[in-house]
Amino acid sequence: MALPDIIEVLPWAPAGHAQVTVPGSKSITNRALVLAALGEGETTLRGALWSEDTQVMVECLQDLGFMVNVAPEPDESCNRAITVYGRGGQVPRGGTRENPLDLFVGNAGTAARFVSALVSLGEGVYRVQGVSRMHERPQAALFEALRQLGYNIESANDKLPALVHGGGPRSGKCQVSIEDSSQFASALLLCAKVGGWKIEVTGENAEESPYVAMTAKLISAFPQRSGSFRIEPDCSSGSYFWAAGISVAHWPSSGWQIDERFPKFLSPPAKISRQDELGDSIMTAIVMAPFAKYEVTFTDLERLRMQECERVLALRTELTRCGARVEEQGNTLRVFPSTLRGAEIETYNDHRMAMCFAILGLKVPGVKIKNPACVKKTFPNFYQKLAASGAPILDAQGRRMNAEDLVA
Repeated sequence: MALPDIIEVLPWAPAGHAQVTVPGSKSITNRALVLAALGEGETTLRGALWSEDTQVMVECLQDLGFMVNVAPEPDESCNRAITVYGRGGQVPRGGTRENPLDLFVGNAGTAARFVSALVSLGEGVYRVQGVSRMHERPQAALFEALRQLGYNIESANDKLPALVHGGGPRSGKCQVSIEDSSQFASALLLCAKVGGWKIEVTGENAEESPYVAMTAKLISAFPQRSGSFRIEPDCSSGSYFWAAGISVAHWPSSGWQIDERFPKFLSPPAKISRQDELGDSIMTAIVMAPFAKYEVTFTDLERLRMQECERVLALRTELTRCGARVEEQGNTLRVFPSTLRGAEIETYNDHRMAMCFAILGLKVPGVKIKNPACVKKTFPNFYQKLAASGAPILDAQGRRMNAEDLVA
């Protein structure tokens, strides 16, 4: 049964010690899929996220010609055991310029960037394309780095859709800027060993970028010749439950995900940086900030503008709709203590907007979420988890929805 076009999340607080599990990390799953494809033999990813973003990555590998088997995992309905049969660094051949091999990446930034780098290692021509929003998102720094390595990338505006002319492994050096996205560097690093590439990462906070650091740690830990690799739970997804007063089981302690730190920000400091303190969970912190007794300033938000939607504007607009006082200056948001009211929330087809404001609904009467199904991008059973914890969720007619009807 499909989710309705709008749902209402009623105020609710957990009684006693409530706990949930969350699916596997999207960031780690999609990185691990590339490494498994480039590796030798059979690698099984356990606890891998199964959502729109990871499905398109798996489908790209299958469309390329990699064998990938997907099996359910009993303990978490949105996790899978994904077995990838690597080809020892060989990427299946593409098509011709007139008839390229098409690869669809949806609105998955990881897939768009990782696949573009991966297919450059093949031979022939590949067309990488996605939904209209993905065609607006930046790719230029990645394409420029691939050109420095000698690969031919055709794009009208250095965004998708693009034709990638595979040139096989080609030793060389390149610089890549992560000003717009750290995924550019991660895409190159994942393929660097097979390609013979040396990558110099430039741009703001290049040496300390948490997502680039995650990629490097994953490459070091990943099995090279067959084996099994466990994906840890997604900390960005877990942030919503921590904000609701529900703890998350099996919370990671590896330090791989920057949002592992989120529980420490439940009582927020006066200033939080997107650059080096929180990742996507900063959106959860922003939506919860009106409940603080003091002004909270969120800095270094420029990358939020280039993701699933223009998130800085979206957050300010929807919080203001709920009665919050929010001031935007440059790439900074200042959120002041506010008395909030309910509203119909535009989600901009952005999974994180939907989930953040659903948690707001647990604290403020009258919060309704439009297009709630957009959570399928990274967390299809988010509302089911919320309802199973006890949170009341109503359909458009005001009827309480059953947990089994709340999967996107």
